[in-house]
Amino acid sequence: MTKSADTHCPYCALQCAMTLTSPADLAPASQPGPGPAPAPAGSKASPVLDVAGRDFPTNRGGLCRKGWTSATLLNHAGRITEPLLKGADGIHRPVGWDQALDLAAAAVKDARARYGADAVGVFGGGGLTNEKAYQLGKFARLALGTSRIDYNGRFCMSSAAAAGMRAFGVDRGLPFPLEALDTASTILMLGSNVAETMPPFVQHLQGARDAGGLVVVDPRRSATAAFTADGAGLHLQPLPGTDLTLLLGLSHVVIHEDLVDTAYLQERTSGYNAVVRSVNAFWPERVQSITGVPADLIRETARMLAAGARRGGSYILTGRGVEQHVDGTDTATAAINLSLMLGLPGSARSGYGTLTGQGNGQGGREHGQKADQLPGYRKITDPAARAHVAAVWGIPEELIPGPGLPAVQLLKSLGQPDGVRCLFVHASNIAVAAPDANAVIEGLRSLDFLVVCDFFLSETAAEADLILPVLQWAEEEGTLTNLEGRVLRRRRAIAPPAGARSELWIMARLAERLDAPSTYSDDPETVFEELRLASAGGMADYSGIDYAMLDRGEAAYWPYPAGSTGTPRLFRDGFAHPDGKAVMVPVAPRRRRTPAPEAAGHATRPAGTPMTLITGRLLEHYQSGAQTRRVAELAAAQPEARMQIHPAAADAMGIAAGTLVSVSNGRGEVVCRAEHSTAIRPETVFLPFHFPGAESANRLTEAATDPVSGMPEFKFNTVWVRPVAAPESARMLQTTEAS
Repeated sequence: MTKSADTHCPYCALQCAMTLTSPADLAPASQPGPGPAPAPAGSKASPVLDVAGRDFPTNRGGLCRKGWTSATLLNHAGRITEPLLKGADGIHRPVGWDQALDLAAAAVKDARARYGADAVGVFGGGGLTNEKAYQLGKFARLALGTSRIDYNGRFCMSSAAAAGMRAFGVDRGLPFPLEALDTASTILMLGSNVAETMPPFVQHLQGARDAGGLVVVDPRRSATAAFTADGAGLHLQPLPGTDLTLLLGLSHVVIHEDLVDTAYLQERTSGYNAVVRSVNAFWPERVQSITGVPADLIRETARMLAAGARRGGSYILTGRGVEQHVDGTDTATAAINLSLMLGLPGSARSGYGTLTGQGNGQGGREHGQKADQLPGYRKITDPAARAHVAAVWGIPEELIPGPGLPAVQLLKSLGQPDGVRCLFVHASNIAVAAPDANAVIEGLRSLDFLVVCDFFLSETAAEADLILPVLQWAEEEGTLTNLEGRVLRRRRAIAPPAGARSELWIMARLAERLDAPSTYSDDPETVFEELRLASAGGMADYSGIDYAMLDRGEAAYWPYPAGSTGTPRLFRDGFAHPDGKAVMVPVAPRRRRTPAPEAAGHATRPAGTPMTLITGRLLEHYQSGAQTRRVAELAAAQPEARMQIHPAAADAMGIAAGTLVSVSNGRGEVVCRAEHSTAIRPETVFLPFHFPGAESANRLTEAATDPVSGMPEFKFNTVWVRPVAAPESARMLQTTEAS
């Protein structure tokens, strides 16, 4: 008998709808041993489920290559199916669940007894379901008793979230349904390559393309930027790190050409006069001298946005390319200020939004795994919020710790005298994904005990003392919240291997061993019912949502208080500040454009030519690549990291296409092949961040952070590039292949 389940893709925040079909009853996946190696290129695993795109407003039946191949991982030969304990010889060997849980609980008790509760830490992930993210925050604060919890969304959405909070009083990536973009005549997209990161998204850009109104800001001529060709719009190609200046230049034109929506500003915003003063020094010709974007294109873009707002709708969308900087919050704020000048947020046919990256990047940051938050997007320092959540949990309020450390600070504390000594990692591969990855790996190795929950032997799991095998997406029930703030149902399509367990089950069993206060369920719907109560009255209020309505296919956009019909489009009647107005905040560039060699960690200038490094994604891979590098079709298409460099720059350095290059700074070195491309600026190189070992781009990225959001500096780093000589090339090639 054929069985099927309607669910959503396990990868990005577009959360494309799909149907999974099995030719038999919900049979368990095969249970091979825990081998770490990816599938060999060219080999084909037979997926245990058939994948079909399902008609849904975000993807309309389409899927990308990652989505179509997602089911091949369910019976992958590298699947971990039983707990693994590292021996003194460094080899992981199977142990039983009771022993594994006893060891983890003992490590927690030992760390707390020797160093205090904050010596235990938790690092979560934006791929966890809402239920798991919620219970992880509760588990950390009550069962472990620690304030030291944060998650990898700090590397993704934190700057946009901080900017949204101070401007609007609430953070929801897209405060409107994605379908709203279909009728826009102008869309300004900054720092996002959706054509490769979430391909089904691009169909929502077609209306703006047909109107000649798609404007893409990117230092590379990315696949998305290429959509502006042939009269479909404009590609603005600024120097890396100058997006804030460019946005101030656009605002200058809007103000000085009287393109502002004066009535909107008076009725719905505060702070406009201070913003006017702050942009006076950024006239287009000056901005051109800083950014490299021609002044006439700056003027044309501003006029297109204003005209679109009047006639058919304008949208401004930001992504990680402009936010993953030490001034990322201010850059997102500048984009918000520009949108407010034009009257976009809260209007019927226009808006401002930011594109969430991870599958549950939106829901994952709402319910308690951020260092400073409680469920419902409540501040952990708010006495009323603490009292509400304590009542739901049935505990005295004083048992809830205060705010912890944001991700970069948390990772810097690993193994330090007053830092984290015992760490739990869920749904994150920080050994590849975190900035200054070499330092992070050193921190992991300095811990007294490291527990990693994963279904593959990721680079982080390989460092663990104890690996706990968990469920994959098609083996579990739950909910996720997509980039629109729409809550979706994840449904089980296949039984998991006998030895794998849900994180909910793991938390519940550990809580028992730790004599934790409150209750911890391993049933997703039970946990969601508690989440509803805990979120009630908060900014991210889910209290009016339940599994039954989601199973009926009802659209559920938060805030969704009990008795309401949800909020597909935010800000129609006001913003989430006490006076109902959006707050415009003056911002200005602060960065030094080109760090000296010493600032990058060198006592003297290293060998090679200084270049600016930007990092990003490839079509075939996702995040750290821990999953997609194991899919044979995807690995065959993109088997290795390649440094993209302009041919003119490559010729000047003597770098031939396809040859090995060294890319280095004081934090580390990457060895990879060179790829010539006229799509990148001559003073810039690009590396994808999906690869480990000698190809790991985050060996080079800096752990400096935005002072408001804690976002690390991923997109603006100085590196020195040099060709590798022939004898050295052979040695490095062997090293690269081995790693």
